[in-house]
Amino acid sequence: MDKNKDIFMMNRQEIQRYQVIRKVLDREISQQEASEVLRLSDRQIRRIVRRVRVEGESGVVHRLRGREGNRSIKVSLKQKILKIYRSCYEGFGPTLASEKLSERDGLKVCDETLRLWLIKEALWQSKKRRVRKSLSWRERKRNLGEMVQMDGSHHAWLEGRGPKLVLMGYIDDATGAFYGKFYGYEGTMPAMDSLKGYIRQHGIPKSIYLDHHSTYKTNKKYAYREWPFRDKQELTQFGRACQQLGIELIYANSPQAKGRVERIFETLQDRLTKELRLAGIATCREANKVLGRYLNSFNDKFQVAAKRTGDLHRPADKRISLEEILSVQTQHTLRNDRTVLHKNQWYQVLSRTRAQDVTVYDYLNGRMAIKHGNSRLDYKTIEGPVIRVKPKIFKASNHDRYVPSKDSYWRIGFKLPNSLRTN
Repeated sequence: MDKNKDIFMMNRQEIQRYQVIRKVLDREISQQEASEVLRLSDRQIRRIVRRVRVEGESGVVHRLRGREGNRSIKVSLKQKILKIYRSCYEGFGPTLASEKLSERDGLKVCDETLRLWLIKEALWQSKKRRVRKSLSWRERKRNLGEMVQMDGSHHAWLEGRGPKLVLMGYIDDATGAFYGKFYGYEGTMPAMDSLKGYIRQHGIPKSIYLDHHSTYKTNKKYAYREWPFRDKQELTQFGRACQQLGIELIYANSPQAKGRVERIFETLQDRLTKELRLAGIATCREANKVLGRYLNSFNDKFQVAAKRTGDLHRPADKRISLEEILSVQTQHTLRNDRTVLHKNQWYQVLSRTRAQDVTVYDYLNGRMAIKHGNSRLDYKTIEGPVIRVKPKIFKASNHDRYVPSKDSYWRIGFKLPNSLRTN
């Protein structure tokens, strides 16, 4: 073996060891001094010296260099795992892919080992760590239901197999337990329907932590500009419903402030998207069915125990109608003929009432009701009042116009007779 090539194959520690052993062979230092420099025993130094005398520089190289370890994975198993990954789990992260290989295929491999395989085969690229801003850390809440973080995640959940969906998610700040449901958009109705599902499953939370989306917070500065009501802020439909339920709304000033729900969305965008792909889901209804089953195992894996055992969720009182509260309520003026215009549609109120204002309820199931206070009013759909059209004024055409003669007063001007003129 060439000397330069042999030295090139040795690492820094082996090169240092060879230089010290070379001094021992040249009798510049003793074996005891070499053991103190290399921090090895006298017996190990004597062994290395004997090997260097026979083999040269390669005598300091470890005997296991280039040999497979006793616990190494067989090449056939490695190729089988990579083949399954290319066919079924392309785009999966190493951690998620190792879990799916164990669950679905019965092949156990460490996620870090799989990560190295995928990087070497150019099937996965290691992420670069971003330089994060210095932010103050906030401690988790102590009780379950003390605060729930809420947000909507816009993502290609079906990866082009179906319509675009939005995941409305709720995560408990104390335990990290997640609840969510898919919708076609992020708005008032999806927000109310998802909150209704959360309340039925867990109860009414003490507070909700959310962003400044127009669904949750109005863009108007004040609802009333006159004193003394100027400091009262106008509520959205969702804000009004939460106020009636006794839920405090806390608005985050940055995405990092509600980072718990942002991070769990990032995890679900990786894991849940792959789960929907494996199931071949293409509709919102099927996606919600898979999500309901998936969240049980997901929460068992990622949620933690709260610091206190108390649950601050309040059960929904039977005297409170969630259907009434979680609805879009719009106030309208009742005309003298007892008609109401709502969403470009006219309604005739059949019940006799002296009310001047009525409230139209648009429920989550698509039904509608007109009420005055707690009294429900009967109504029917009508075409609306007849709009009077102004009669058209027909102008005479050019050939019907009267054209004065050349000597008419209109052309030459009116001249007074001489007897009426004044000097």
